[in-house]
This record gives sequence, C-alpha cells and structure tokens, in this order.
Amino acid sequence: MHFTLQSDYPSRRSPVLARNVVTTSHPLATQAGLRMLARGGNAMDAALAAAIALVVVEPTGNGLGSDAFCILWDGKELHGLNASGRSSAQWNPERFAHLPAMPMRGWESVTVPGAVSAWADLSERFGKLPFADLFGPAVDYAERGYLVTPVIAEQWRRGAAELNAQPGFREAFMPNGAAPKAGELYRNESLGQTLALIAESKGDAFYRGALAAKIAHFAKEHGAVLNEDDLAAHSNDWCGTIAQEIGDVALHEIPPNGQGIAALMALGILRQFDLASMQPDDVDAVHLQIEAMKLSTADVHAYVADAAAMTDVAASHLLDPAYLASRAKLIDRKRAQNFGAGSPKHGGTVCLAAADESGMMVSYIQSNYAGFGSGIVVPGTGISLQNRGFGFTLEKGHPNEVGPSKRPFHTIIPGFVMKGREPAMAFGLMGGPMQAQGHVQMVLRTQIWQQDPQTASDAPRWRILQGLEVALESTMRPDLVEGLSERGHSVKSEAPDQSFGFGGSQIIQRVPGGYVAGSDPRKDGQSGGF
Repeated sequence: MHFTLQSDYPSRRSPVLARNVVTTSHPLATQAGLRMLARGGNAMDAALAAAIALVVVEPTGNGLGSDAFCILWDGKELHGLNASGRSSAQWNPERFAHLPAMPMRGWESVTVPGAVSAWADLSERFGKLPFADLFGPAVDYAERGYLVTPVIAEQWRRGAAELNAQPGFREAFMPNGAAPKAGELYRNESLGQTLALIAESKGDAFYRGALAAKIAHFAKEHGAVLNEDDLAAHSNDWCGTIAQEIGDVALHEIPPNGQGIAALMALGILRQFDLASMQPDDVDAVHLQIEAMKLSTADVHAYVADAAAMTDVAASHLLDPAYLASRAKLIDRKRAQNFGAGSPKHGGTVCLAAADESGMMVSYIQSNYAGFGSGIVVPGTGISLQNRGFGFTLEKGHPNEVGPSKRPFHTIIPGFVMKGREPAMAFGLMGGPMQAQGHVQMVLRTQIWQQDPQTASDAPRWRILQGLEVALESTMRPDLVEGLSERGHSVKSEAPDQSFGFGGSQIIQRVPGGYVAGSDPRKDGQSGGF
C-alpha cells in the first residue's frame, strides 16, 4: 500500500510511518509507550504503559475507576477482552424506582471499575516487561507533575464547573480552588502513591486490599452500597470478537454489552450499496451512512445489554445477513427518515493503539464515561470513579434494566480490522455515542476509499442526534451540507474544537515493512514511532 500526501482537509499533522508505533490522545502517554518499546517491551507493554499514563495526564476522560476493553493480534490470532465492571449486588430496580432516570453523577452512578484488572490480565498473558515497570512514566507524571495541555484544560474547566461539589472532587482536581489552565503544572501525589501500590500488588490491592477498603468505606460514608464484596467479585471475560465483512476486510468488535455491534450492523446494511463507486464526501455516500447508522442505533437501544440478559434477541440475530438486508431496503436514497427498532427475531473516554515489529497490534480503550465520570474521588487515593451505571435504563422488562451484579450497556469500543487471516488496522475513536458512528466512518475512509489514517482522522465528521437531526462539523463542504439538507436531514453545524462531540481517533494501519499511524487533531495527542 502506498500513500501520497493529501490536502483534502485542513490538518496540523502528517501520518507517522515506522516499524514500531504508538498513538494516543496525549503526547506524554505516547512517549510512555515508546519508552517500553525502546526497552525491549512489546506492543502490549507499550499500550498498557500509555493507558496507565493517561489516567494521570488525561483525567477528564479516564481514571483508576475506569472500565476497559481490548482487541489485540498476538502475531497468530485475535483476542478480545471485556474488562467492564458490574453493578453492586445490592442494586435493583426498586432502589431507583423514585427517579425518572438513572443518575448521571454521584455515587448512584458508580459501578465496579475494570481497568486495573485489564492491565493485570493483559500484562500477565501478553506482556514481556515486568508489570511494575509499566507504571514508571505514570508515577513520575503524577508525583513530579506535568503541564496541562490545551484541549484537556478546556474539558477540565467544564467538568469542574459541574462537579466541584461531588465528594472528593475539589481536593483532587481543583488545586488552589480552580481547574488548572493550559500550560499550568499539575501534581497528583496521592494518585502516584496509589499507582505504586497497584504496581506492587499486580492490581490486587485495588480489588481485595487497602484500596478496596478505602473505596468501600467512602461509599458507605455517603450512603452508597458498593462494598468490598462487589470489588472482590469482579472478573474479566476473554470474550473474543464479533465481525462484519465489507469489501475485502472485516471489522471486529467486542460483543455486547458494548455498542460495537452498532457499527457492524451499519456496515452490514451498507454492504447492500456500492459505496466503492462513490467518493467519501459525496452526499449519496454520507446520506447512506447516516441512514444505516440510524437503523442500527434504533435496534441497539432496544435490544443490547449485558450478554447474559439478552435472552430474547441475541447478537447473532442482530447480525443476521437477511435481517440486515431487510433493514437496508427501508432506506430511501433521496430522503432522510426517522426509523424505529426492527424485529430481528420473529416470535465521554480515551483510546490508543500500539504495534511492534514482531507483528503484535493492540487496540485498547478505557473510560470513566462522562467527563470525570461520577465526579467521585476517593480521598487520599486519586481514584476517580466512573459513572457507568448511567448506562442502565429504568424501563421495566428491558434487557438493559438496572439490576444486581449486572454489566450496563457500554459505549466504549476498541476496533480492529482484519484482511483475510492477516491484521490490517488497530484503531479506536473515543466519544460516547459517537464511537460506533466514528468506527463506520474510519473503516470506510481507510478501507473502502483508501485514505491514510491521518487523512481519515482529519476529515470532517457527522453524528446522528435524534429523529432527523444530524450534527455536521462546520468544516464540512457547503455543497455536502446543502445536499443533506435537501434530503430532509435537519442539519446542526458544530465547530470541532468547541463541541467535543465528534470524538478523537487513534489509528494504526499495517503496511509492508511497518505501520502508518494517525492521531486525531481534535485532541492533544500524538503518533510516534521508531
């Protein structure tokens, strides 16, 4: 595969080509990963060191209280890890019956975090370096401090304005009473000490030791029911992947409880149309993608939950080729529509990628969900807790109805593309409900329309909202915007650097002799290699 320098879209970056590469949403995290590779580690060591560093340098998107997912090619086969946590065993519908919806912030949105267990399991099975070595850069950033980057500073400001009253938040994230500004030095020494304890105990302290006790004690102090038994009961699943072919490649995603299946369904619908004959910014191509995404999203919201709760409609029903072909027939190529869920059975996050010259490729993602998650920070530990409980519904009988020891519907999804039996691309796109939509756009741009990872990342994006509403980045061509409006789409224009709603991609694509990487200009990130 050959790339030429493209100037289709404004960009601040060029693709990075090397034998060993790491791409993340923060330069310091990228450097942490490269340091592991330079020391003889592999792509898994690099990915984990970067992920651990991101807990420190991008607290707006993730923390020690995050969940995580990973898809990796170990050189011979593909693996999928679901390290998302479950609700407390004491959660039930009655606990929330007095509320109109699941709480978005505070203790009643907190589920068991899975990221720390992901680090331990992935390192043990696939890493080369000692587990404790992976924490060196992150501990240094926490204890000595780092200079806050511009995009994160703005997200931090917004988060602090909303969450400053949540237990523990001001102490951890508002030194001197305010969110740190871009270029300001920020230290979190408590977080550094906690990371060192996790490194020493290989994560056990977080689920069964001193850290678990502190989390449970703080929960009890505030009337929450998350306890040490809930933390000790946590386990990960080596779940494999589910896939959808399009063209000569296949996109692989983690099975439910994640939303990755929405991207697969959309691609299955789009297989019914000749996208290869179109250009990536043709109004016909974009219209079809939007409509396919609306169809798949309607089904996902109706049926997807913890796999154990999907007893009526399973992932196989949603991916059935005949069903997806029938959904494709609903699309009017000249008119936008508001679709409901079908009948498949009759009767905000950080992402990163790493690859090494041995052939190992890793797509990894971890997130506290909404910015700073629940807003809860356990005093003296730097542990900021996710708000994944917000992913449940209170709808009676829904497979995703809140319940005990249950995984909620999840937005964070790593992506991986295979070409036949060979790995082609490890990638992700952070951004809540934007993620599956972004996966579709990135796969089509890189695999069908042959754009390099940086160009695909630079390109303007769309995002479905509700009904006929669709958000378009303000950098999108005027004729494309006009064409979508003429088809009945209710267009909302948003500036990429103001909304944070179009996600941030990190992509590594395999090429003969090495890799080409791209890092999203909407984030502070960086691709690096050697």
